[in-house]
Amino acid sequence: MAANVLVCIKRVPDSSSEVVLTDDGQAVDGRFAGFTTSPHEECAVELAVQVTAAGGGQASVLTLGDAEAVEQLRNALAVGATAATLVQAEPSTFGPADVAREIAAVVRAHEAEGTSHDLILLGNDAADSGDFQVGIRLSYELGRPVVNGARTLSVEDDHVVARGEGPEGTETYRVPLPAIVTVREGGVEPRYPSVPGRMKAKKVAVEERTPSAEPSGAKRVRMTLPPPVPSNVQILGEGAAAAPAVVDILEELGVLAR
Repeated sequence: MAANVLVCIKRVPDSSSEVVLTDDGQAVDGRFAGFTTSPHEECAVELAVQVTAAGGGQASVLTLGDAEAVEQLRNALAVGATAATLVQAEPSTFGPADVAREIAAVVRAHEAEGTSHDLILLGNDAADSGDFQVGIRLSYELGRPVVNGARTLSVEDDHVVARGEGPEGTETYRVPLPAIVTVREGGVEPRYPSVPGRMKAKKVAVEERTPSAEPSGAKRVRMTLPPPVPSNVQILGEGAAAAPAVVDILEELGVLAR
């Protein structure tokens, strides 16, 4: 079956370098580490390309971010995606609920323009902030079934068959399309962009959109670790001379009766 697949990706700091937090402690500072796409989302792009190659349809990518996030969109285009959308905004001001709302807004807009997204793929969780929310929130926004943590998937007879690892082994879910699946790395090996693929990706026009509403923010709470309580050491003496002091302390503690 032909299915249009939309993959939602995020520009994140490269975790192979030293992790440095921003001054407010609310995010990872990637200025000195470089940026990339998370491994979960790289696998999601690979699965989308495989699904559309096998059954037809279009694999497209979407991200919310600043102009520099086009780099991650073009990387996905270079490995087989054929269309890309950038919701241009400052990503640090958008929380998981905001991101889910903006993805849903793009999906509805595309449907109104004649392009449907039968299957939406996301990373299982964000590589930088660790948010495990967007896929589930998007499911509620669009009223679609969602499967979390899939490693492989296929489209069969108007259904998506998603497989992942559970407590007792492999779990298989079969849900009707349109649907949402969050992908965990390890099920497929993402392909590396070829030179012809990169050249082709540069020619694709990236659709740009603006947010549909003002963001409410991540609403994270910064927690601090209190300094350790200093310990006091009292030297009671040396050898047998310390015995009376030890007895006095044991009596103060109530271990010995006076």
